[in-house]
Amino acid sequence: MENLKQDHEKENRRVVKAAGTVGLATLLSRIFGFLRDMVVAAFFGAGLATDAFFVAFRIPNLLRRLFAEGSLTIAFVPVFTEYLKKKSKEDAYELANIAFTLLSIILAFVSLIGILLSPFIVMLIAPGFTKVPAQYELTVLLTRFMFPYIFFISLVALCMGILNSLRHFAAPALAPVALNISIIIAALTLRNYFTEPIFALAVGVMIGGVLQLAMQLPVLRRMGVRLKPNFHFRHPGIKKIGLLMLPAVFGAAVYQVNIFVGTLLASFLPEGSVSYLYYADRVVQLPLGIFGIAIGTASLPSFSEQVARGDYGELKKTLSFSLRLILFVTIPAMVALIVLREPIISVLFQRGKFDLLSTVLTSRALLYYALGLCAFSAIRIIVSAFYSLQDTKTPVRVAVIAIVANIILSIALMFPLRHAGLALATSIASFVNVILLVIILKGRIGTFLEGDFFLSLAKVTASSLAMGGFISLILYGLGWTNESSFDERILILTISIVGGLVLFAVLSWLLKSSEMLAILKSVRGRSAAHRRGKKGSGKLTDK
Repeated sequence: MENLKQDHEKENRRVVKAAGTVGLATLLSRIFGFLRDMVVAAFFGAGLATDAFFVAFRIPNLLRRLFAEGSLTIAFVPVFTEYLKKKSKEDAYELANIAFTLLSIILAFVSLIGILLSPFIVMLIAPGFTKVPAQYELTVLLTRFMFPYIFFISLVALCMGILNSLRHFAAPALAPVALNISIIIAALTLRNYFTEPIFALAVGVMIGGVLQLAMQLPVLRRMGVRLKPNFHFRHPGIKKIGLLMLPAVFGAAVYQVNIFVGTLLASFLPEGSVSYLYYADRVVQLPLGIFGIAIGTASLPSFSEQVARGDYGELKKTLSFSLRLILFVTIPAMVALIVLREPIISVLFQRGKFDLLSTVLTSRALLYYALGLCAFSAIRIIVSAFYSLQDTKTPVRVAVIAIVANIILSIALMFPLRHAGLALATSIASFVNVILLVIILKGRIGTFLEGDFFLSLAKVTASSLAMGGFISLILYGLGWTNESSFDERILILTISIVGGLVLFAVLSWLLKSSEMLAILKSVRGRSAAHRRGKKGSGKLTDK
């Protein structure tokens, strides 16, 4: 019994450590992404050329979301993990080589077709560009140049699946940083070498694609995986990955449809509604990307390994812990976003043509998006559990039901609440998605949300509400107003965030939150390992 408890705690620490690695890398990527946007805006502004670049780059990015990160990784990890656990490393690595070979051939073909059909693709994606021949021709040229990016980034997704299965998360998570740095350097150094300066960004994208793949290969070799051609395409593992990918691709497409429907409905509302939703969503995506995606990515290999062993008891415990961990960070984030919605929007965007009214209207959208933050994040964890069970169809079916609910709710709420109604509909539909997934998963593996889950939920809710009240007092005491100078606004916002974080951490520690203790153990473990590494390094130097 004691051994089982130790194994469970060890698995929890692995999830926390992996989530921390992915989360920090994602935060770093978001920072460099923001710097990239600043550089692009400063040197290229907003106009014909930048519109052409963004449309051209959107095309391979859409394919990346559909076929690479959106489906390939989640289909590959459970099957590859199954081979690692039930067969041998040699069998698993053979599967990786076959997948690498087949994917390379398919991607080379897709890239070639994309280059040849670029005029038709641009006409389909941005038909309005045909009215300005120079913009249309530039977009086609940029699309042709950047289309092979899908080749490199999809192979990066495959490498990510292999490395994540082997419990290495740093190199794949840091890959987007290389892309952002590459674009920044290209913008700073290459723009004067082209007749059309915007072409420097396209060069940066392609160099970034190569660098992202190059980052993975040495790490793979270090872990014993040497990717090489293998043309055994009738391998049963490849067929299984293909069957899992098909519904996963559809699931990724469903998400894109959801975005399209939201934008479409917002276009019927007063001018600016689409922008208010866009800016509010960007704010919500920060904690969602850092925590939700990180914990979802970290938990999939653990779930897959437990399913491969047939250890459903451990699966339920790790699933419960992962959900507790995601709620531990997203519930306080939700409360903070609700209380600080106007200060956050004001500090981030209120300048130039983004006036006081824009701040107020965007903050309304942020309020209702924030209500769904817990659901948005929990979906990533629960869906990962289904993928580990090699079931990619159920999440898609539930997602379709959630989209129908979203459309109905959006139409019902968009007129009384305007753009805020669309944000609220999205949040409610996400809770519908979570509830249905939990009910179905409970039927598959049994009850996994027990007393420890609800006790943890009560503790984090109490700490978060106290934090929210404390932040409100800070705002009131320091006299927050949207009309203050920028320096005053950013100072009050910083004090509010730091004060809220400190209070939440102290309350969590006093309430003996198991998630807080797990995070502290992980931090202490990393510090000890770092000290041991420095000590060992010192000994070698002395020698």
